[in-house]
Amino acid sequence: MGGVASRESFFDTGLEVLSDLGYGGLKLAEVCQRLGVTTGSFYHYFANWPVFTRQLVAHWQEGMTVKVVEAVQAEPDARQRIDKLIRAGLLLPHGAEAAIRVWAAIDPEVRTVQAAVDRQRFDALYVSALEILRSPRQAHLFAAWAVYLLVGYEQTLLPSDTPGLTWIVEQLLDALDSGCFATVLTDD
Repeated sequence: MGGVASRESFFDTGLEVLSDLGYGGLKLAEVCQRLGVTTGSFYHYFANWPVFTRQLVAHWQEGMTVKVVEAVQAEPDARQRIDKLIRAGLLLPHGAEAAIRVWAAIDPEVRTVQAAVDRQRFDALYVSALEILRSPRQAHLFAAWAVYLLVGYEQTLLPSDTPGLTWIVEQLLDALDSGCFATVLTDD
C-alpha cells in the first residue's frame, strides 16, 4: 500500500465495490485495499465517509444519467435518441445500480437521488417516444416499459444475461417501430 489514487478513482472503485459486493460491502477498507492506498490517501480528498458516500451517489447520478441524457439530447432524430439511451442503459453497471437501489431503501438522501435518476431517465425516453408516437399515453407506456425492463434486470438475483436483455430490448424497439403501440388505448 501507499500508492496514489485520484478522487475519480475513489468514485470508480466505490461503484465497483457496490457492483461486486453490494451496499453492505461498501466499506472504506475495501475501497482503499482495491486501490492499493492507505486511508490517509482517502482523507486527502474526503473529510469523512459520509461526505464520500454523498459525493459517490452524486458522481453516479452525474456520470450515469445527467451526462448521458445531455449527450443524447444533441441528437435531432427521436428514434436515434431512443437507441442511444437504450444502449447506455444496457451498459450501466447493473450490480452497482441494484446496490444503490437497496441503499435508497434505507437512506432518504440516496432515495431522493435515485428518484431523480429514475425521473430523468424516464423523461428522456418519454420525450423521444412522444415525438414518434404522438400520443402521451403510448409514449408513457413505452418509456415505462423501457425503464422497468432495465431496472427489473438490475433487481433480479438471476445470473447476468446481457444477450438476453439485449434481445428483450430489441423486441420493445421493434414494437415501437412496427406501430404496436398504436393499439394502446389512449386517454387523449
